Amino acid sequence: MPKMKSNSGAKKRFKKTGSGKYKRKKAGKRHILTKKRSKRKRKLGKATTVDKTQEKDVEQMLPYK
Repeated sequence: MPKMKSNSGAKKRFKKTGSGKYKRKKAGKRHILTKKRSKRKRKLGKATTVDKTQEKDVEQMLPYK
């Protein structure tokens, strides 16, 4: 029987929290930062959780985490 493999991209992007949810970074903090206000950039730096509609998708990509 072959091994089940985790999705390598998902391994780098998501972490499971103690409550079983998945933590992720927000998009939009890499480039073109001059036109974005400081408040917006500060909020983009914080981590957030994966939406419940996509939790099943992440769970499938990370079967062992």
